[in-house]
Amino acid sequence: PVTDGSRELHSLCAQLEFLLQFDLKEKRSFFGQRKDYWDFLCQGLARCRQEHEGIHFVTSLDKLKTPVGRGRAFLRYCLVHRQLAESLQLCLLDPETLCEWYYARSPFLSPGRRAEILGSLYELDCVTFHLAL
Repeated sequence: PVTDGSRELHSLCAQLEFLLQFDLKEKRSFFGQRKDYWDFLCQGLARCRQEHEGIHFVTSLDKLKTPVGRGRAFLRYCLVHRQLAESLQLCLLDPETLCEWYYARSPFLSPGRRAEILGSLYELDCVTFHLAL
């Protein structure tokens, strides 16, 4: 199993975060706080009209104060529960929402690259992750 001490885990999480932040449009909340990929994931999963346990879990953690921290916790939760590919795929279904959140260079706006990314993430479902949540 992959644990918190794994060098590969840190590389994987950094790459996932890079993908989710790459060409992300700058958005701000009502109170001026910069939005991040966490907000994109929340909106995408809320649109599916099903409560995602990972979102619920992360929002229940009082120690997490920033969207980036919440996003990282969500990625870890999804890796442990083998839900990363499915969760991201649900967020990537609506082209209008993608264009609202990402500029044209984002790999998520390219159907071929999006399929390649999701295919790789589905392969991670075979890996066991033992991470501190």
